[in-house]
Amino acid sequence: MTERMTTPGDLGRRLARRRADLGLTRDQLAGRAGIDPLYLAYLEENPAVPPAGTVRRLATALETGVTELLGGTVDLPPGRGRAAASPHLDKLDPEECLRLIAPGGVGRVAFNEIEGPLVLPVNYAVHNGAVVFRTAFGGPLDDNLRTGVRGAEFKVAFEVDRIDEAGREGWSVLIRGGAHHVETGEEREDASASGVEPWAGGERELYVTIVPTEISGRRIRHG
Repeated sequence: MTERMTTPGDLGRRLARRRADLGLTRDQLAGRAGIDPLYLAYLEENPAVPPAGTVRRLATALETGVTELLGGTVDLPPGRGRAAASPHLDKLDPEECLRLIAPGGVGRVAFNEIEGPLVLPVNYAVHNGAVVFRTAFGGPLDDNLRTGVRGAEFKVAFEVDRIDEAGREGWSVLIRGGAHHVETGEEREDASASGVEPWAGGERELYVTIVPTEISGRRIRHG
């Protein structure tokens, strides 16, 4: 009897996402895994329960683990594995930092409030050299980031990182700059052109931009 693995309905999404991250076409991945490209297309587009051997070959071809591919680590913090052999840390120049975060995604805004330091995740986009995100009027990223002085902006830190669980590598980018609340119609039109959309939903119609004054980053590699 062919061994099959219990797979969630979003196996196809994980296959397609990891394939895209590696820059592989379906034909290329199918060749690596030794399966028919049409079967790979079916797995990516439909709920399926493929044989265990197929899942293992796909995980190997995608340079990841079976558990990760099946979604077994969805609710676990990243980076739990041991460090790879001979790791070293490289500093990234500002140009490389901006290139890494340019696709947008999820980052973290850090600032000080009355009760102490606070870090909040946001969906962001990079537009015209600035980080753009949306938040709710009257929320912590609105009230707590206003200085009360016209023209004076609250300085914040913004961080984005990427962890390669299989390769035990990753990078992080840190940006510092003033949090500017978009208020004029012209500014709002420009910020909305970034296309940023918050996953949290709800009324998040306040655009905030961060124009970098400091940019730094680091990348972990191994021998």
